[in-house]
Amino acid sequence: MSEPKAPTPTPGDTYKGWLFKWTNYIKGYQRRWFVLSNGLLSYYRTQAEMGHTCRGTINLATANIAVEDSCNFVISNGGAQTYHLKASSEVERQRWITALELAKAKAVRMQAESDDSGDECSTSPPSAGQGLGARNSEVQSTLRTLGSKVEDLSTCNDLIAKHGSALQRSLSELEGVKLGGDTSDKIRQVTERATLFRITSNAMINACRDFLALAQAHSKRWQKALQAERDQRVRLEETLEQLAKQHNHLERAFRGATVLPASPSNPTADSKGSGPGKGDASDDDDNEFFDACEDVQEFITIPADPKYHRSGSNISGISSEIGMDDGTTSLDEQSLASNPESPQSQEVVPVRKRRTRIPDKPNYSLNLWSIMKNCIGKELSKIPMPVNFNEPISMLQRLSEDLEYSELLDRGAKCQSSLEQLCYVAAFTVSSYSTTVHRTGKPFNPLLGETFELDRLQESGYRSLCEQVSHHPPAAAHHVISERGWTLRQEITVASKFRGKYLSIMPLGSIHCIFDKSNNHYSWKKVTTTVHNIIVGKLWIDQSGEIDVINHRTGDRCHLKFAPYSYFSRDVARKVTGVVTDKDGKAHYVLSGTWDEKMECSRVMQSSRGGENGTEGRQKTVYQTLKARELWRKNPLPEGAENMYYFTQLALTLNEQEDGVAPTDSRRRPDQRLMEQGMWDEANAEKQRLEEKQRSVRREREREAVRLASTAEEAVIEDSITDSPLKSAPQDNYTALWFEQVVDEATGEPTHIYKGGYWETKEQGTWENCPDIF
Repeated sequence: MSEPKAPTPTPGDTYKGWLFKWTNYIKGYQRRWFVLSNGLLSYYRTQAEMGHTCRGTINLATANIAVEDSCNFVISNGGAQTYHLKASSEVERQRWITALELAKAKAVRMQAESDDSGDECSTSPPSAGQGLGARNSEVQSTLRTLGSKVEDLSTCNDLIAKHGSALQRSLSELEGVKLGGDTSDKIRQVTERATLFRITSNAMINACRDFLALAQAHSKRWQKALQAERDQRVRLEETLEQLAKQHNHLERAFRGATVLPASPSNPTADSKGSGPGKGDASDDDDNEFFDACEDVQEFITIPADPKYHRSGSNISGISSEIGMDDGTTSLDEQSLASNPESPQSQEVVPVRKRRTRIPDKPNYSLNLWSIMKNCIGKELSKIPMPVNFNEPISMLQRLSEDLEYSELLDRGAKCQSSLEQLCYVAAFTVSSYSTTVHRTGKPFNPLLGETFELDRLQESGYRSLCEQVSHHPPAAAHHVISERGWTLRQEITVASKFRGKYLSIMPLGSIHCIFDKSNNHYSWKKVTTTVHNIIVGKLWIDQSGEIDVINHRTGDRCHLKFAPYSYFSRDVARKVTGVVTDKDGKAHYVLSGTWDEKMECSRVMQSSRGGENGTEGRQKTVYQTLKARELWRKNPLPEGAENMYYFTQLALTLNEQEDGVAPTDSRRRPDQRLMEQGMWDEANAEKQRLEEKQRSVRREREREAVRLASTAEEAVIEDSITDSPLKSAPQDNYTALWFEQVVDEATGEPTHIYKGGYWETKEQGTWENCPDIF
């Protein structure tokens, strides 16, 4: 393709052409297509990318343009963005410098005019274009009023200090006066000053009351004004983006350049028959350094054609739920808006005030290598670990932390579409990892028979029960029942290996979620958690692997991928991507986000395979999607969380003492309680005592199992009539108290399910069957 001849730049024209941009020391200068328009300098890898992928943009209004030599020049906006560019010739460089200077002058002038117009105040009712100036005027007036009130408070404070000192002196003089002729004068003076002091205090109190009333009156108006500003900015950005794309399409069509028609049959192919992967990230090697963020490796998402935003009536195969993606309603808003019993529309009053702090973590030093050097390659659950590596919480309580964002399942229970419901289940799956980003401490290994209940029936509508059902291998069963239409159960067995530099934790077992209304049954497994820098450096945690969330009733599936952290990765850290497909494999939603911050969902309008007959290497699927909607966002940590093991608000309440819980509840565990209170030496002693007691009880059970097996064998020998084969007795005949082992119908795996009775026993207060484990 011949390069277009660059015209001589004139003020206001769009200027474009090829320049060489410095990327890094390995790749050096790379050829990029630059477009200068409306005071913005943008660049693309190829001209074909202008329709869907912009590699970077810099605003010339705040940029500095400097010439280095005959062909090189630099554009920088103060440190955040710096482009080192090189033209093919000195003449070409001068053309670009002229165009950039003209565009910069125009952008600065337009910005100054915008600032001046924004400061003007109008006495007439604001029109659509004057709304921003009117709001600014209102905010400025309110701020001036509040400022005057603050000055009144300051003046009253000075007067109170002055008169208070005078009153104190008078009182001191009164104490030293002997009863005589001047007593009445002194008393009168004190009375006058006390009266003056009272008047000034009343003035200050009234000023404070006015200030508070004014602040409360304007607080909601400010919030609404701020939200209106944000919504207007988002609409303007969307409009500008659409106009820019339409402008690019029209300009390329006029000049006879390559056009990417948005036809339903081939939405990304160009007029020359090139594949849709041409010019995107698929033509680069995985180990290269990139000068801009690339698309994910599995698929590429681009904005759908604007026709999908206008109406759902002219699109075949699109259900009525298209309304949730047309820029007016979000996924959860549509599902819950029509339901007056949704959790967002109720004012739930907690039955009790939960604690918001625990004692700060003590600063104990410990030689890690002296403990870990003999443990390499061993199972972590068999390593005697001091509480110095722990956090004051048990594994059963950590499992209960998965319910931090149970409202996602509440929203999913209200969904009419199983595919939409699957999006919420997938977001709930990712949200369970958000509590681990700073949590490098190891939870206490539960004792066999230990339980933990989490009763949030009044606050969140659910009840949760965990029980340690096996010790070797350690396994915990978990059951949650919600009044809002869903049930969650899981059995997790943790396999962990210490490899010297890092620690790998592999959760085994499945998690099941069943919705009452639709009878949809979902299941999935957890990914691998890796703790890095065990010996040297700062500990940090990463999640990596893949999760398939399967709807066993409909066959729908969501495939999630947790990208492992890599220093050379072009993606954001802790990234999670996913695609929701039906039983036929057709994609309906694309999920993206990070497991420590948020997850978003985009409706898929069309999809196509990338590459040209596979000749360009790995193929990618290109999805045309509507605007992304936020499904989940992480709650902020409590104040001072860094001193409280980085516990979330829910985690701070898990070990709070409660009356009526079972004798085997984790809240009653003494070593865990001592560690929470900062008495780590005493906690280590208690931990050793409990572990030895558990080993003693297990040896007793094994001896009992052997005795029963011997008795059974003697009975079989004496009974010569029986033809039944002799079955060996188990080594450990422990039976879970609240759970029973069955074969799961959906997965075919053996699992423990709740058999009932716990909450009834709690109401009656009869805990005689609970073992003495503490």
